[in-house]
Amino acid sequence: MKKILVVEDEKDIQNIIKAFLENAEYKVETADDGLDAINFIQKNNYDLILLDIMLPKIDGFTVCEMIRKNSNIPIII
Repeated sequence: MKKILVVEDEKDIQNIIKAFLENAEYKVETADDGLDAINFIQKNNYDLILLDIMLPKIDGFTVCEMIRKNSNIPIII
């Protein structure tokens, strides 16, 4: 089963995306801010990251730059 990380600070949007992807039989984890996203990525392997830009703590552009230093995980912004 493919594993996706959804990085979205707005809970309603996060829940809609998560429900849609789980209905399509993906395993989904969520992060509420950029710092949580980085922590999740350091501890887990993902097949895809859905990344919001305007995030608390660390913005999506910076998260993307940090991911790219160590990984080629596909990212959709």
